[in-house]
Amino acid sequence: MLTPGFSVGMTVVAEYEYVPMTPHDLELRKDEEYTLLEINDPNWFKASDKYGNEGYIPSNYIAQALNGLEKYDWYCKNINRSQAENLLKTEVKFHFLSLSRETVGSCRHYNICVTAEGQFYLAEKHNFSSIPELINYHQHNAAGLVSRLKYIVSNRAQSAPCTAGLGYGSWEIDPHQLTFIRELGNGQFGVVKYGKWQGRHDVAIKMVKEGSMSEDDFIEEAKFMMKLCHKNLVQLYGVCTKQRPIYIVTEYLANGCLLNYLRDVLQHPSSILLLEMCKDVSEGMSYLEDNQYIHRDLAARNCLVDSNGTIKVTDFGLSRYVLDDEYTSSVGSKFPVRWSPPEVLLYCKFSSKSDIWAFGVLMWEVYTLGRMPYDRWNNTEIVEKITAGHRLYRPQLANDKVYSIMNSCWHERPDERPTFNDLVMTIKDLLFNM
Repeated sequence: MLTPGFSVGMTVVAEYEYVPMTPHDLELRKDEEYTLLEINDPNWFKASDKYGNEGYIPSNYIAQALNGLEKYDWYCKNINRSQAENLLKTEVKFHFLSLSRETVGSCRHYNICVTAEGQFYLAEKHNFSSIPELINYHQHNAAGLVSRLKYIVSNRAQSAPCTAGLGYGSWEIDPHQLTFIRELGNGQFGVVKYGKWQGRHDVAIKMVKEGSMSEDDFIEEAKFMMKLCHKNLVQLYGVCTKQRPIYIVTEYLANGCLLNYLRDVLQHPSSILLLEMCKDVSEGMSYLEDNQYIHRDLAARNCLVDSNGTIKVTDFGLSRYVLDDEYTSSVGSKFPVRWSPPEVLLYCKFSSKSDIWAFGVLMWEVYTLGRMPYDRWNNTEIVEKITAGHRLYRPQLANDKVYSIMNSCWHERPDERPTFNDLVMTIKDLLFNM
């Protein structure tokens, strides 16, 4: 697993409040300092507070020091352009360097520039030695901007990240602590419901119907899957294995499936919004790739959308445990033929490069607002066409640069396809220049 750059003895600061969920956990209070005592798990560090209390804290709730931008309320970490605009629209105020003119509802974005001498500026002739000094100045002076920075809008209170499990060492969840509220849908493994853990934490609960999954193999793998923790992956919280059916308990995302979101919710989306959706997926998949983890069934139907519009990849690796010949055989009607490259269709050879192919198809789904790939062909025709070199057409909403990214994912030779890290960089560069 990948680990952040922390070390034993380091003083860290809490970026978010954390209420202990198990007796092993330590409470975190925002902006207070803690000392790291043990780093044996990449997601949970043992720490002590200023009173000498010890326990485990989620590693993604802390920052290395108070001397970075994280200590300022105007700094919004891990937020993209469309999310910044949505935050502005919600608050009807000004945010960081995204300025909203209330009279017309438009939004201006500014890049912080750096002089040859290392000075920061937004407007020429107004240079500063640090970003906080620049912000402080423009809070009181427009100096070339459409307005001074009057108000701080922060996303911190609503964006505490998920933890890898419901507390330290809690991969086996007591089903009596789950409350079922409503049905969300019916998936490959059975009914999925929205509920609460301990009456206060939102969760999604997959109730695995017997005979649909190789349960023992999955339960062993779940211990590793729980350690996969990234802002663009749906977090696996744990499992309930002491009864049948077994439950898979995950993070709950309010806006549901990306495919339905594209078809039913989005109204005249901007090109930036669509590309940022693709960026979210590419970053989640890049994390899986870095951890040598293959999804095997990447598609818009297997991504979810949170309340802020962030896209998260779900059900990674689960296809390995399906006990359904129609799903596991490339000649089966349930097999995801429309998202599969030639080497999977012909030889069932899965790799991170087959995930890359599927990502290209997912991009196509995004830019067609949820159309079915190859909608006029059956599975047999698709296999024939794909192996003969046919590819999906350019969607109307995708420009040539976006379509070239899709096409790079559909190279016949797996080694010629980009990595997910390559795709993240390419998409970010394209976003920066839009």
